[in-house]
Amino acid sequence: MKIGFALTGSFCTFSKAIASVKDLVENGYDVFPIMSETSYSTDTRFGNAEFFRSQLTEITGNGIIHKIEEAEPIGPKKLFDILCIVPCTGNTLAKLANGIADTSVTMAAKSHLRNSRPVIIGVSTNDALGGAAKNIGSLMNYKNYYFVPFGMDDCEHKTKSMVCDFSQVTDTVKKVAAGEEILKKIF
Repeated sequence: MKIGFALTGSFCTFSKAIASVKDLVENGYDVFPIMSETSYSTDTRFGNAEFFRSQLTEITGNGIIHKIEEAEPIGPKKLFDILCIVPCTGNTLAKLANGIADTSVTMAAKSHLRNSRPVIIGVSTNDALGGAAKNIGSLMNYKNYYFVPFGMDDCEHKTKSMVCDFSQVTDTVKKVAAGEEILKKIF
């Protein structure tokens, strides 16, 4: 099974996302990395972009899609069985909920969805219980969107922040691949 695995700019979770990619590969999936333009090129206090890019290509053995024009053929060529967007920021959630395709990741989703294929979202945003809540709710009600279980990551200091349980990415992929409805639960 071919999995597109997209990362957006929740840089603090990249190590966990890359561990999820590794787990998918170890479970026999052929994984193709996708990075938003920002995540592909931005060095942060959590690591430099080249480090994360090299990890993704080394683990998957595949090049990284990081431009809109590279993502557009995903749907017409039916490149992936499932598309994961993990981590998915509040910004990307808003764009997906409103049909905006102006990054490599949102274009990948738009292109992939044209074939009614599943998109798995791994929420990671500081405003999940604020401005992003309506977008999460909208996507939960859209056909072909599924969520990795998620919950609050620091209820005392970041009262609106939520993040997915990265350890459940592979299980979520397995259930979606088997045609099972994922309970859109919060852990």
